[in-house]
Amino acid sequence: MNPLKTKAIKLRKLGNSYKMISDEIGVSKSTLSNWLSRVPFEPNDEVIKRVGLAKLKSALYKQKLKFDSIKKANNHAKEDIRSLSDRDVFMLGIGLYMGEGEKSHENIRLVNSDPKIIKLSLKWLYKSCGLSKKNIRPVIHLYPDNSIKKVLSFWSKEIDIPISQFGKTIVDIRKNKTKLNRRKLPNGTLHLKVISNGDINLGVYLHRRIMSWMDNCIKQVRI
Repeated sequence: MNPLKTKAIKLRKLGNSYKMISDEIGVSKSTLSNWLSRVPFEPNDEVIKRVGLAKLKSALYKQKLKFDSIKKANNHAKEDIRSLSDRDVFMLGIGLYMGEGEKSHENIRLVNSDPKIIKLSLKWLYKSCGLSKKNIRPVIHLYPDNSIKKVLSFWSKEIDIPISQFGKTIVDIRKNKTKLNRRKLPNGTLHLKVISNGDINLGVYLHRRIMSWMDNCIKQVRI
């Protein structure tokens, strides 16, 4: 997990407000809202002193309503989804490629910063596209304040691919990137590049199949 997010969760469980956490770890309150929306909050004495008990009671009541709604939605979603078949995973992967995949140049590539999405992408590439680990050339994009060594180690462990198989790490040196934007992605983004290793069915041809899968799906759901 993102170490800043881990620290934010710990601070929230200690009863700190978003502002207090933001001041300590340098992450915007909007990002904290996304990270901590499901973390139970019991204000500490400092928060009560700053905000006032009356306002906190109102906020905690709204939080309870929110958590109750989230729990209900989660149970509802489990009933909706049930168990995924291989066919479901295949279609899910096509949808994922529509949003995160390379469409031009006939190169197969999926990009994301979330390890869960990356693992799902790999499952689809292996199971539905007939690829293996040897066909994956991961490339990391990160900011200058990231540790290349740590990030390489992180992703290598997450996706179970040796560092020796990774392509050259790309560091974003653009000067218009703020520190807050950088710290949102402590492990950068991972690009899953596919190489055919000489198999004509796993290079350009596979990309054309993926594009055709997408086109056929779109045609069948056209309004």
